[in-house]
Amino acid sequence: MSRDGPLKDHAGEREVFFARILVMGGLLALLVLVLLARMAYLQIHQHNFYTARSKADRMQVQPIAPVRGLIYGRQGRVLADNKPAYRLSVVPEEAGNLKQTVNRLSKLLSITPQQKKQFYKRVHQRARFQATNLKLNLSSTEVARFEVNQTRFPGVHIRAGLTRHYPLGKIGAHVIGYVGGITAHDLVKVNRKRYRGSSRIGKAGIEKSHESKLHGYPGRQMVETNAAGRVLHQVHRKAPTPGDDLRLTLDTKLERIAYQALGHKQGAVVALNPKTGGVLAMVSKPSYKPSLFANSISQAQYNKLLNAPYNPLLNRAIQGQYPPGSTIKPVMGIAGLATGKIKAKKKVYAPPYITLPHSNHRFRGWDRSGQGWVDLPQAIQRSADVYFYKLGEKVGINAMHHYATEFGLGHKTGIDLPHESAGLMPSRAWKHATTGKPWYPGETLNTVIGQGQTTATPLQLATMVSRIAMRGGGYKPHLLKAWRSANGTVHNYKPQALRPITQPTANDWHEVIKGMRMVVSAPHGTAFHTIGQHLEYPIAGKTGTAQVADLPRGPAPNENNVPRAKRPHALFIAFAPIKHPKIAVATVIDHGGGGASVAAPVCRKVIDQYLDQRSEHAMKTPKKWTSNQP
Repeated sequence: MSRDGPLKDHAGEREVFFARILVMGGLLALLVLVLLARMAYLQIHQHNFYTARSKADRMQVQPIAPVRGLIYGRQGRVLADNKPAYRLSVVPEEAGNLKQTVNRLSKLLSITPQQKKQFYKRVHQRARFQATNLKLNLSSTEVARFEVNQTRFPGVHIRAGLTRHYPLGKIGAHVIGYVGGITAHDLVKVNRKRYRGSSRIGKAGIEKSHESKLHGYPGRQMVETNAAGRVLHQVHRKAPTPGDDLRLTLDTKLERIAYQALGHKQGAVVALNPKTGGVLAMVSKPSYKPSLFANSISQAQYNKLLNAPYNPLLNRAIQGQYPPGSTIKPVMGIAGLATGKIKAKKKVYAPPYITLPHSNHRFRGWDRSGQGWVDLPQAIQRSADVYFYKLGEKVGINAMHHYATEFGLGHKTGIDLPHESAGLMPSRAWKHATTGKPWYPGETLNTVIGQGQTTATPLQLATMVSRIAMRGGGYKPHLLKAWRSANGTVHNYKPQALRPITQPTANDWHEVIKGMRMVVSAPHGTAFHTIGQHLEYPIAGKTGTAQVADLPRGPAPNENNVPRAKRPHALFIAFAPIKHPKIAVATVIDHGGGGASVAAPVCRKVIDQYLDQRSEHAMKTPKKWTSNQP
């Protein structure tokens, strides 16, 4: 023992040290074994899984948008087409100073501030190596101008594509509609998988209502990319399925005639084939250029349309709600005959006005001198208001409402167009539900002559006169005639028959139609002097002048002294020929004045055109659509 204390046990320390090394070595060896085991598991057992993931990181599936189906008219003329278009695109990483490049391009190609704003927004949402559109639908002059200067603009390219083209322009805008950019709201209503790679969707008209047929199905291509996502080459491609081509019942020549017949007036014309319900013509004025929407309308252009006079975006044919005025009188005559409340040949005295019990209010006729003794055909011929006031008192609002709805008033027709209005055929139940008030006798008198709360669209009026032409028969109005799939299969639309109106007898129909014929062909008919001359075929019609403001109690005012907003709407309904009807037409002119002088001539032009062209061998109904026909 040392005097400084017991000697240290160095042998024990070495044993502890080596023991610790062994423990650490064992732990290290265990960790290595675990790592090797994990590596073996990943490399052997999970080989297929991770190989697939590795390939997926460099193999991408990209959608290919389908070509949109075409739309044809009844005779095979194209109404909506896909035309080649050129767009200017920029690859930011190749273009150098992007702002300077865009400013230089603006001087060369007249690029608007709105287009620049949208371009920069899209650039920030995409990779810099991806091309971004700066301007769409370049003209041939712009393409040529850029090609000459292309070497000055690295990273800027002109690319070919397709754009929607509408040959009828304004004439068919409200029927054909247009396509526009897909929004999040649009995607909620469709199958998102079908719209992968697509940038356009139907927004209005046939383009919207038959979107499911027109759009087609996307294809796909598998491409190999690098780590940055840049495409290296294409591995596999599956072509998209084009959309179906549609053929409409629309007669393009008649559509043009109807549009021209309206002239500078605001209003609508609807022509139907009574035997099928097919729409032969449907125009609304004022109109708009559908190409504005197909080519990405600017906010300034859209605001201009929204604020334009007389609302050109409104399809008056199916959305305009007008008092039907005297055009409803044939229906009220049917109601009176079918219920047995009147006799067609019984004369009724029609003075200048009548009053209701306990009331001093005068319900006047349009003729301030009265119509004298008239039967039903004569009352229709002369549009004798007081005769129909007395008819309304006998028939009552319940029966009037029943028969009016049978003829299609007060509810949508169900035509294959979006945003159709239902109009209104008032009733006791309707008034009680909306106002909580009872129905008054004076309201019956207003309703029987198509005034008061009663409203109808021009399409409803065309359907109404079509059902008269078919003596209670008729078909649901429609625009689709046939569609052709990508494989060439042709599908024909089957017209849907409406429930027949069976209560009136054959003689009831005869008496009402007799009165409508006298409107046009008899000297005292309200339309005789405007369209009743030199007829080559019999026309049955009815004029209507729907008041939008109360008439003064004195003599009828001069229309030129009445502000336009207070002038009556001019209406006319007609069908021809009478025994074998081929066309039924309704015309409404906004604040046009007299139906006989303003609306009736428009109707006759449409009827003349259709019947004249049908009589020509070259304009006969075309043959059935086949897989290789346009």
